[in-house]
Amino acid sequence: MLTGLRCDRVDGDGRQTVLPVHRWHGAAEPVMRRLIDRCAGPVLDVGCGPGRISAEVVARGLPALGIDTSPRAVRLTRERGAAALCRSVFDRLPHEGRWRHVLLADGNLGIGGDPVALLRRCAGLLRRGGTVVVEVDEPGSGLWRGWSRLHHQRGEGVPFEWARVGLDALPALVVDTPLVIGVVLCDEDRWFAELAPA
Repeated sequence: MLTGLRCDRVDGDGRQTVLPVHRWHGAAEPVMRRLIDRCAGPVLDVGCGPGRISAEVVARGLPALGIDTSPRAVRLTRERGAAALCRSVFDRLPHEGRWRHVLLADGNLGIGGDPVALLRRCAGLLRRGGTVVVEVDEPGSGLWRGWSRLHHQRGEGVPFEWARVGLDALPALVVDTPLVIGVVLCDEDRWFAELAPA
């Protein structure tokens, strides 16, 4: 999980983003704790990383499951006291159709490079009355899809498909999903949208 290392994601269009690795390894930050305040039932934390969000949900007395394709991320999440599986969101998952909330924080709406397919999948994981909570880029950022690569002191990672989604791009994406945009939140210059089945 690159603890203590600077890590950049370099996208195919040349944009370079410094990833907040230190934040991911810490406790849930205030903005994330306020987001978790809105959760009222079992939470699926997609792309959980080292588990700060899953651990905070569990600390609130709510069921949570983190999923990540990194075995190290899964181990770190479990060490924090939260359940976690080494699995893609597109794999078979426990309790499909029974999650109250699916979280795509930290830009994880970009997973797989196809936000529409990801949102459709997440919608299928929800129970009636459930929500998908996504963190997006600031308004005006638009949509970019393509190949990305991680760069850090130990070298360069393998390419992976990714997407960047600005708040302005979200309405056009959800048109092709079973979801509609509900509440939009801006907190500490970070943007979140709560999506619910139409």
